[in-house]
Amino acid sequence: MDKIDINVGLNNKQIKYRIENNLCNYDTTAKTKSVKRIIAENFFTLFNIINLAFGITIFSIGAYKNLLFLTIIIINTLISTIQEIHAKRITDRLKIIVSPKFEVLRNGSTSKIGINEIVRDDILILSTGSQVVTDSEIVDGEVLVNESFITGESDSITKKVGDKILSGSYIVGGKCKAQVEHIGVDNYTYKISNDAKYIKKINSEIMKTLKGIIRVVSIVIIPVGLLLFLTQVRIENVDTNTAILNVIAALIGMIPEGLVLLTSTVLAVSVRRLSKANVLVQQLYSVETLARVDTLCLDKTGTITENKMKIVDVIPLDYDKIAFNEMLSKYANCSEDENSTMNALRDYYKITNRQPLRCNYKISFNSETKWSAISIENDKTYVMGAPSFLTKDSKYLSIADKYAADYRVILFGTSNSDLRGTRVVEDIEVLGFLILTDVIRQDANIVISYFYDQGIDLKVISGDNPKTVSKIAKKAGIKNYDHYIDMSNVSDDEIDSIVNEYSIFGRVSPLQKKLLVSSMRKTGRTVAMTGDGVNDVLALKEADTAIALANGSDVTKSVSELILLDSKFSSLPKVLLEGRRTINNIERSATLFISKTIYSCFLSLLFVFLLTAYPFQPIQLSLISVVTIGIPSFLLALEPNYNRVRKHFLRNIISKALPSSITNILAIVMCVCQYKLGHINYEMYSTLCVLVTATTGFCLLFKLSLKRKGERTRLPVSLYRFTITIIMLVLFILEIVFLDKLFNLVPLESISTYVFRTILVTIIVFCGLNFIGDFISKDSNKSQKTD
Repeated sequence: MDKIDINVGLNNKQIKYRIENNLCNYDTTAKTKSVKRIIAENFFTLFNIINLAFGITIFSIGAYKNLLFLTIIIINTLISTIQEIHAKRITDRLKIIVSPKFEVLRNGSTSKIGINEIVRDDILILSTGSQVVTDSEIVDGEVLVNESFITGESDSITKKVGDKILSGSYIVGGKCKAQVEHIGVDNYTYKISNDAKYIKKINSEIMKTLKGIIRVVSIVIIPVGLLLFLTQVRIENVDTNTAILNVIAALIGMIPEGLVLLTSTVLAVSVRRLSKANVLVQQLYSVETLARVDTLCLDKTGTITENKMKIVDVIPLDYDKIAFNEMLSKYANCSEDENSTMNALRDYYKITNRQPLRCNYKISFNSETKWSAISIENDKTYVMGAPSFLTKDSKYLSIADKYAADYRVILFGTSNSDLRGTRVVEDIEVLGFLILTDVIRQDANIVISYFYDQGIDLKVISGDNPKTVSKIAKKAGIKNYDHYIDMSNVSDDEIDSIVNEYSIFGRVSPLQKKLLVSSMRKTGRTVAMTGDGVNDVLALKEADTAIALANGSDVTKSVSELILLDSKFSSLPKVLLEGRRTINNIERSATLFISKTIYSCFLSLLFVFLLTAYPFQPIQLSLISVVTIGIPSFLLALEPNYNRVRKHFLRNIISKALPSSITNILAIVMCVCQYKLGHINYEMYSTLCVLVTATTGFCLLFKLSLKRKGERTRLPVSLYRFTITIIMLVLFILEIVFLDKLFNLVPLESISTYVFRTILVTIIVFCGLNFIGDFISKDSNKSQKTD
């Protein structure tokens, strides 16, 4: 590092030299996927590669019209890619709005610049809440640094002049000047992980389910295909080319090719919708996770209350009020803390331009020790903080307790000791108290009431006195507000036993916040956490979904999946509803895809043993898929649907898909019997199988269009979903009537008797199986409730 005047910083000439010599910093973290990566991930999937291989095979045998399925796949892939790129661009624009700015000293004055504008040897000014983005050396001041992102240790470390602070850490107390040592890939965190930010494992049931389906299908598709081909070529009147087409048709049916694309498309649409509601989604699947949340942990300050306080009164003990006010005013002038208490103190004394006195040392407030101190030259060492952390004298604690039920109480006193490096003040002389109150958000009561109506449990976790927090919780409408506990008297080992017993947790340390969230998750809860300060970071990392406010600290925003750009608590219900719409609609659309995958897998295995020609060709499956799966699934996925999300995504879709899959298998077997008995020829048999498969698909669509519990409509069906079903049915009829030769179908009049009889039986079987399935499902739900 070059020697730089720490009171001036770099000048323009020095800055220009570093820029010209590429000594600029740059953000080494990938904010969102690149366009190239999105295109690659959407086009070069396992299923697309398999389908392309099928297409090349079909082309090589000259069955060109059977390539229609590739056109559908290309269209689906394009739609998904365009939606995801559009969502990426919106997200990137929003991230610029909330991206942190860093205070830097240049040409003798301070200014704020972006991460990519920092150059080597810049003098950064770091204070509480600042994220360290470049390896630097402290050249002035003293700070408390949390390096948990790097080391995994939650304990904060004091750093003084000459000490190194590493990128990936953040400031939890104090203020300093630091000279930039490393930039870009030379930074410590890049060297150890190629990423300077904590990356949380995605807790997505949908993603796990999709990966599981892909894994199973990819394992069985090749051996089943080989067995079916060996069987088909042995059948009389089936040549090699026909056998190839039959096998490809069977395998195409097994692949839920549109399900993954539909999921990413719907999630991308959700990101776009939420951006209009001033919510930045930093992790795509967090929309789903929040919709599954059953416990919401709220940090009092900035969430239930506005991120500011006001002083109600100052209470001197043995001093007159004028002298007491002078001491408090001096403290506010000298303090470098920018927390809500100190800002309220400055507002109270109308301090706009600080004129700090010469000080021996300053100790900034941090959420672990709960106090701060300033030693003023030729004066006293003043201490300010939480009463219970500064004195054990019942005389003073009883005074504090009188106000603690309604207000935040801060003790102000002096000490004769050198407090540097200490965590406990042993010899405090109490001078008096500050009485402060939080400003409750106007929308807090409405939002809290909404979450209770949705069956979500609320927990308030705060560093303040539990009595004060309880009083505010009562005003905000929190249930069980009187069930509070002082966590300063609770050991870490006791947290598991008390987490479900209380709703209000006061005097909580940052580590305890994390342990509380972790304990809730151990009991099977899905936990979301809101926060805006550095003391919330550990808990936000631990939560299933972390939600930050835009006016919060940089590090809080960096670890959160969702950022409320307007810092309004009232935005959360919109995220919840959007998540519910997304999951419920993906679940419903997934039912259509999984139904096809189930019956195709079973039919492929069945025809290995039946020694009968497979009834479908690829072009016929394209016809069925478009009208009973492709178009309907996309339209259904965009419908409003705000029902509560049920657990067990995979079990839900299989339970809905199984009756139609079994119906289709039985109907195909019935067609096989008629073909084997010689009642119909192969062309009639194939046409009949197409018709009964489509019938099963339309029966499933009709079932999904039935009125759901809680749906606001007087009709027994959803008009939107029923209209989709009717339009698709009409489209299918037009295709089989006017395009029968294109799809290798025989005219309906030649098999009218068989068609009517088979379709009627198919519908009856479908209704019977669904009745049994619904009965079992209701009985299962009753048992779960009883348990």
